[in-house]
Amino acid sequence: MRKNSLASKGLSLSQAQSISNMCFQRAQEIDRSLNAVNNISKSIKVDGVELSIVEGNPLPSPLQVTTMLTEKSRLHATQAFLIENINAKTAMLNEIRNIDCGFNLRMPKRDHSLELNELEQVAESWAWEQLTASELNEFYEAEAFAAHIHQFINKSGKLTALRNELPNIQRLEWFEVETGKKSPVVVKVHHDANDLLVLHENLAELHRTYEQRVNYFKAKVKNLVTAENARIAKINADDMSDYNRAKAERDSAYDKQYNEWIALRAQAMNDFEITRQEQIAEVSKYRIAIDPRFQEVIDLFMKPDTEE
Repeated sequence: MRKNSLASKGLSLSQAQSISNMCFQRAQEIDRSLNAVNNISKSIKVDGVELSIVEGNPLPSPLQVTTMLTEKSRLHATQAFLIENINAKTAMLNEIRNIDCGFNLRMPKRDHSLELNELEQVAESWAWEQLTASELNEFYEAEAFAAHIHQFINKSGKLTALRNELPNIQRLEWFEVETGKKSPVVVKVHHDANDLLVLHENLAELHRTYEQRVNYFKAKVKNLVTAENARIAKINADDMSDYNRAKAERDSAYDKQYNEWIALRAQAMNDFEITRQEQIAEVSKYRIAIDPRFQEVIDLFMKPDTEE
């Protein structure tokens, strides 16, 4: 920043601005007077009457010209002095207003390292894998026996068809050997209704036995799934409880750190603002100390009863 003439005594900014404006206006008047000077005047006579075409405006005496230029220069010099110091004070105030607080304590960061990894529930495919090879083989065998026996004895099975057909078999049939000549057909029944019934009952009992083993393994698989999922649910619940507790502790610690940081920042900014306002108040008191070389021009526009 350039050197300035700011001090505890002198012109206020409003006085300096007013005098600067008047210096500018007075200098403009001198400019207009000098710019109006010309070298010639022109006139004509019309019907004996002399009429002016160009009004002559010769330079004043050399002394007057020198005096006018000297006054104009002193006015501009004084105005430059005043504006420079007005700007200097404004710059000082702006510099103070734009100073950063400088609070550089980092804001605390929230910890995001906590993770909750829940175990997935199992399906029946998992439970089947828990059976021993012997159990699986027994299941395959029982399932095959149950399926094929059921296929043979159910309503649409072969044994049922045989039993339904047996009572309707014709014991005597004729076969036409040639036109008008028939020969009896020997019909031999291979089965007895009671034998088929006994076979059905025996196979049905055997089917129930194998079906029970099939159902046993299916139930065992479902129970394994239920038990395992209950175990997983408990683990997940315990993990969730631990996670929530750790999260609450983490959040509480963060909130404490954050609130402390907020309080420190607020205190720092408050202290800084107090200091800044004191500096602004101090600079605001500065006035422009008049350099003796500009005193005469300033006195020209300064009225004694307007001094602040």
